[in-house]
Amino acid sequence: SEQDVLEHWSGLGYYARGRNLHSAARIIVQQHGGNFPRSLDAVCALPGIGRSTAAAICAFAFGARAAILEGNVKRVLARHEGVPGYPGDKRVQDALWQRADALLPHTGVERYTQGLMDLGANICMRRKPACRLCPVAVDCIARRDGSIAQIPAPRPAKILPERQTTMLVLWHAGEVLLQKRPSLGIWGGLWSFPEARDGDIENAVACLGLETLTMTPLALVDHGFTHFKLRITPVLAAVSRPPLSVREDGYTWLSAEAALAAAIPAPVKQILIGLHRPDAQLNAQLALGL
Repeated sequence: SEQDVLEHWSGLGYYARGRNLHSAARIIVQQHGGNFPRSLDAVCALPGIGRSTAAAICAFAFGARAAILEGNVKRVLARHEGVPGYPGDKRVQDALWQRADALLPHTGVERYTQGLMDLGANICMRRKPACRLCPVAVDCIARRDGSIAQIPAPRPAKILPERQTTMLVLWHAGEVLLQKRPSLGIWGGLWSFPEARDGDIENAVACLGLETLTMTPLALVDHGFTHFKLRITPVLAAVSRPPLSVREDGYTWLSAEAALAAAIPAPVKQILIGLHRPDAQLNAQLALGL
């Protein structure tokens, strides 16, 4: 099931990839009779497989004539063809795709593709490229113009915005309450602590039909995403006996050990591990009046 997939991927930070792998496998079974599709368009249509990955699969598995553009190849083509700028910029990427397609041989695509990747990984390296060993150095534009160090340009620096949230570590009879996150958005489909996004802890607990008995803040947790930073304020709270309403789909009460084995994001695991330490358990029990 998808949940089993997410449990295996828990903590790696690539949850969308786990879900996409599972979805792609289902599509292959349902739409292709269990056989992996051979056409570039059909492979591209599978969840989580982009143009370059699809081309690599088709080239190596089926000998298809399709160009790839992964990181090492981008660097080789940018230098050899003299394409300046950051490869993540659409204008630059479009120019690199155009050159990748134009240079693709009509035969021996597998050897050419592998050689191109090896060239970037072992010779045309980001720092200190071994140009004297490069088989295409004679017509490399960046080498001719002395611009190897400037091509390709690095990712433009940017300040990541910071978001904040309060996670409620709700404790009752040796168990914590976990809430399943929506399938879309960060940590989609994983189990996490309920949140009080506006910081109104009492109201958030009341909305769950619970009553706070004691409450204590835990150490702050900082977690980085590609586009923003998340600062988490965990609050440990002993709550009254949970009503049936929070035992429905989307919520579950688990012991700390069971929660650690579930499909949870890295920050939640970090908080649980902190609580699971003997000294932390004692402090938590004292804080909760247990």
